[in-house]
Amino acid sequence: MAQPADPKTLILRIRSLSALVLIAVVGALVIAGPPLFTLAVAAMAALAAWEWERLAATGFGPVGALVGGSVVAAAVLAGQDLIAGAGAALVGGALVTFILARILGHARPVTMGAGALYIGLAACAIAWLRAVPADGLYLVAWLVAVVVACDVFAFFTGCAIGGPRLAPRVSPGKTWAGLGGGVAGAALAGAILATVFGLSGAAMGGFAGAFLALAAQGGDLIESALKRRAGVKDSGQLIPGHGGLLDRIDGYLTAGPVLAVAIGIWAGRATG
Repeated sequence: MAQPADPKTLILRIRSLSALVLIAVVGALVIAGPPLFTLAVAAMAALAAWEWERLAATGFGPVGALVGGSVVAAAVLAGQDLIAGAGAALVGGALVTFILARILGHARPVTMGAGALYIGLAACAIAWLRAVPADGLYLVAWLVAVVVACDVFAFFTGCAIGGPRLAPRVSPGKTWAGLGGGVAGAALAGAILATVFGLSGAAMGGFAGAFLALAAQGGDLIESALKRRAGVKDSGQLIPGHGGLLDRIDGYLTAGPVLAVAIGIWAGRATG
């Protein structure tokens, strides 16, 4: 009689299968490009906003709907390079969200308003990056690969080495060893793919990958703090083995804007 699989092994298998499906879907969307990619980013931003508002307000209502609408509008505008309009949608949505949350008596109006800016800014950044002429496909593919490498290397390095905790009050499972492994993995992926895609040399790609890994880990800790404050383990149950959408994209919420700003500055210098 076959022995039942070890629970940790089973969870790892489920996580791996879910990750493969996600990579395939995201890869197809990235290759497809605008407008399909832009609409997909907007839809994911709306779902992430829904999870954020449920965590911030222990439920979803008019404020959450407002946040979802503002991030969708901002992402669509950014995907068309209408940056001023996207910025207005983000700032306006955040302000109105804060005011409405105060009027309705929510306990965390600042957190709810911040969600509109936080998620919306990331959606705008990623939609805009994919729309960059000539290099958009490679930029987003590079970003995805760097964050995936960071997550994978951080997970296995942390499990193998263990050691001191990175932020025990926020996320007890994360270790300094895991952070180091994630940065190293992201640097390696960044160096290789930057060279393959013709984005930069290996040294610059590796440095940028390591820097984005730190940004991605920051996003992970931000979401962990929100979940800890809400008293939940996962932001939702959408993705088997991973939890909610926020649990899977938390690194992109910080890494995406950092990369977009860097590319914007670089492009400005090149044309200045």
